[in-house]
Amino acid sequence: MSIFRVSVHITPRRGILDPQGKAVESALHSLGFEGVMSVHVGRHLTIDTESENADAAVTSVTAMCERLLANPVTEDFEIESATPA
Repeated sequence: MSIFRVSVHITPRRGILDPQGKAVESALHSLGFEGVMSVHVGRHLTIDTESENADAAVTSVTAMCERLLANPVTEDFEIESATPA
């Protein structure tokens, strides 16, 4: 068994109201960043997990996202590849 570090990005699904993203977008416009078209605010998680290999670590973190970390109705998640921690 080895320890792998897995990064997860969780964001609101497209079309879902994202008040925090809208607030950031508005603030950027008020600061003069007029080229900003949209902002989506999500969460970034880094999970160190003990697994047989990198694929098993990703499979385990995927299950974590599906069962607890991401709301399947309102959020999407993306897992980056696992790297040795």
